[in-house]
Amino acid sequence: MNNALANPNVDLSDLAIKAGLADYSPVRGCMVIKPYGYAIWELIQKELDARIKECGHENAYFPLFIPQSFINKEEDHIEGFAPECAVVTHAGGEKLEEPLVVRPTSETIIYHMFSKWIQSWRDLPYSVNQWANVVRWEMRTRMFLRTTEFLWQEGHTAHESAENADREARRMLDVYYDFMSKVLALAPLVGEKTDSERFAGAHKTYSLEVLLRDGKILQAGTSHHLGQGFAKAFDIQFQNKNNELEYVHLTSWGVSTRLIGAIILGHQDDKGLILPPNVAPIQAIIIPIYKNEEQKEKVHSNCQAIQNELKVLGIRSKVDFNDQITPGAKFNEWELKGVPVRIHVGPRDVDNNVVEIVRRDTLSKIKDITRLGLGEKINALLIEIQNSLYQRNLNWREENTHEVDSFDEINKVLDKKGGFLKVHWCGSQEHESKIKEQTKATIRIKPFEKIDGGGKCIVSGAPSKTRVFIGRAY
Repeated sequence: MNNALANPNVDLSDLAIKAGLADYSPVRGCMVIKPYGYAIWELIQKELDARIKECGHENAYFPLFIPQSFINKEEDHIEGFAPECAVVTHAGGEKLEEPLVVRPTSETIIYHMFSKWIQSWRDLPYSVNQWANVVRWEMRTRMFLRTTEFLWQEGHTAHESAENADREARRMLDVYYDFMSKVLALAPLVGEKTDSERFAGAHKTYSLEVLLRDGKILQAGTSHHLGQGFAKAFDIQFQNKNNELEYVHLTSWGVSTRLIGAIILGHQDDKGLILPPNVAPIQAIIIPIYKNEEQKEKVHSNCQAIQNELKVLGIRSKVDFNDQITPGAKFNEWELKGVPVRIHVGPRDVDNNVVEIVRRDTLSKIKDITRLGLGEKINALLIEIQNSLYQRNLNWREENTHEVDSFDEINKVLDKKGGFLKVHWCGSQEHESKIKEQTKATIRIKPFEKIDGGGKCIVSGAPSKTRVFIGRAY
């Protein structure tokens, strides 16, 4: 399998449009998600929603419009989100008494409701999850990575203690990691954000960072231990077991349609998308090949029988009956769309009771596969491809993670190779800012466990207890 750096000139938006995932909206920075792209999101939602519910969280829905006074209640939150907020000042032909913010995130409206619903320690822990859209007025947009409006999932929980809240934030981080590795075939690094990179209003932010095929890094999901800042701003108090009032400790955690961007850029090659089978809307495309009407009839009949067999096993498949383009053009189209398995059926194959199979991940052909038990063979191949793509992404991350001990080497390594750099950092925000200003790289995570013990800060030479991971990110 090709493990070379992807073409950095490949435009994500252009690829998403050509592959039929999305198109431009007439509103700047927004996108229209087409059925093929939305089908990927539905599979993501289905798989992740099941995991969230297994943790005991229930789905709810909260309003799109939020009173501006709610956003202003938490000082760090408004400072972090004010530039990205879209505000409604007029409605129904009249000026509103209070402007309404179009939801950039839902902490404020949800915690307003928590203050009504939580009264006693018996109500805790309390949790809700929401699948919704949000709006953030981004200056520079790119499909599936940074759009003005996007779809996401956000969970919120309230707890009696800081320890319980942190435990829940870490648990949901683990849920995301399990989902990304097993369903999306991605191998993210996980850890804690620095103070300057954490979510606005959070006590701690935990993150999952994915290394993409072009050497850049994508923050694929976050889980926040919010502490009591929002609880105090929205007066979320409960009566503890000693009949004393306390403020709850909160968490929030979420992922978005950015995950589709991670799939595209995490697995792509020069021919287009490579979709992991677990989120591929079409796992196997069946292509009939024939020259005349007589051949067409028996080949079509055979292809339909194969699709019926795959359907019984729950394999998502389709027969490409389009007579307007050649088989070769079909091969190119379905390679571009990233369908994991291609099944070719010609008249000779029908006569010999065999098919030809092509894997999208390796583009390797497997000829003369007997039809007996074909469904089980395709199912096993899909599992093999899923595991292979995960291993490929993990290998890519490991091969492109470099230890650097000289500040001057940061740009040299990132310009040539990209990837994660493990560097010592003393914890100074001033030195963190210097890394960002002079290398365009940021500290992506602080690892949970110490790496390499003590060392010297790559900026100042001051003592450092562990290495952190830096890189250039989207």
